[in-house]
Formats: sequence, C-alpha cells, structure tokens
Amino acid sequence: MIVRTLKDCEASERRVVSQNWESTRMLLKDDKMGFSFHITTIYANTETHIWYKNHLESVYCMSGNGEIETLSDGKVYKIEPGTLYILDQHDEHMLRGGTEDMKMACVFNPPLSGKEVHDADGVYPADAT
Repeated sequence: MIVRTLKDCEASERRVVSQNWESTRMLLKDDKMGFSFHITTIYANTETHIWYKNHLESVYCMSGNGEIETLSDGKVYKIEPGTLYILDQHDEHMLRGGTEDMKMACVFNPPLSGKEVHDADGVYPADAT
C-alpha cells in the first residue's frame, strides 16, 4: 500500500513550479501503477500552450475557473468546479486561468516520471527516466 499526503508531497521534489502553474506529482511512474496522479494549480490570468503527443490526460477541476480551447477546431470550453475534461485524442490546446487560480486533479497515461518539462510545442517527452 502507498499512502502519501498532499502536504508531504508539496514539501518534496514532487512539487514542480513553472511560470503559469505548479504541480504536485503524488503518484509517478516508479510507483508502478500504470498512471500518474497530480494536483495541479493553474495560476489566474495565464495562458499555457499544451500538446501531450505522448500522453493521455484526464483533468477534474476542484476549485477556481478558466477555460480550455482545442486548437484543431477553436472550440472553447468553460472550466469550473465539477468540470472534467479528457484529452483522449492527444488534443493540442490552450489552457487559460480565469479570475482565480484553478486547482485540478490530473491523471496521466502513460505515467509521468516526475522529471518532465514542456518543450517549445507544449509536449512532454515519451519517457524522461
């Protein structure tokens, strides 16, 4: 059994901070569960280009607000508490923080190793071990 607290993970190398967001990676590839689990905060009034060519992701908004725009068709979806969006087609998108920070629960498949950073195209590498 694995038991971790968000507080403990936030105080470790599992917390990754960037200009537009921070992510606490509570479950990673080395935990051997077949997926990774993250609590991510998207900062208010930010815009981040993301394109997970190598990963599928599901994201559940716990608090805050914002929007996601799929770049293939220009559709914009409002994000608020209770919204789940699923990037099941490796969707290239813009993620925008709204008037307050969004706190999100995220699941990645395949799992992240914890060392990933977005490249110029918003992509995480297939494996960063």
